[in-house]
Amino acid sequence: MPAQTPSRAQTEASAPLPAVRVQGLTRVFDGRAVIQDLHLDVRPGEFVALLGRSGCGKSTLLRILAGLDRDIEGSVLVPRRKAVAFQAPRLMPWKKVWRNVLLGLPGKPERSVAEQALTEVGLTHRSDAWPKTLSGGEAQRASLARALVREPDLLLLDEPFGALDALTRITAQRLVGELWRRRGCAVLLVTHDVEEAVLLADRVLVMDEGAIAYETQVGLDRPRDIADPRFAALRAGLLERLGVDSAS
Repeated sequence: MPAQTPSRAQTEASAPLPAVRVQGLTRVFDGRAVIQDLHLDVRPGEFVALLGRSGCGKSTLLRILAGLDRDIEGSVLVPRRKAVAFQAPRLMPWKKVWRNVLLGLPGKPERSVAEQALTEVGLTHRSDAWPKTLSGGEAQRASLARALVREPDLLLLDEPFGALDALTRITAQRLVGELWRRRGCAVLLVTHDVEEAVLLADRVLVMDEGAIAYETQVGLDRPRDIADPRFAALRAGLLERLGVDSAS
């Protein structure tokens, strides 16, 4: 008896549920739609980078996915376990680093929980430090540790490297890539840096006028080489989509 080809409905039913599913999302501020009928799926374990000009709605989308903005229309499904790290580390200056890492966790978690996350980001030696004594890179590592202790299935990153100097930024990018490979969670990175997006992501989205206007897969092996002509071609194509002359 010949084997039967699964129907489309059967195939879709057996496929893993997305880590993020957004359908028809609209967010209006003062009568203006900052996000308009946006649709987005992110697969479990997928690393997605979101590009776009300032004011296009990137950070608003991330805040909605994080559950920080609920005044919306449409459907947004995200994992219960999610965490977010912003450009500003947002550490409480009156709490030592390890206590900052545990902020917001239910119950009374042991210090060892924080220490484990700090070890993962290479910051164990600053566990007892006050936030004001941290460098920019160290503060961002502490912010990442605070996200990791939540064991997220979805990690949301809003320009986490934007305030760092060039060398610290490269180190932080590598760290996030390593953490993603180790943890296997889905990641949505909001960034203005096209090179950063191509360096880290499986898929890059371009947002324009409140919707996903373009997307491309990054079919390059890791670790990625910015001198690779394929890397340069992807970068140039995304810059063009953003209205930037890649030769400038």
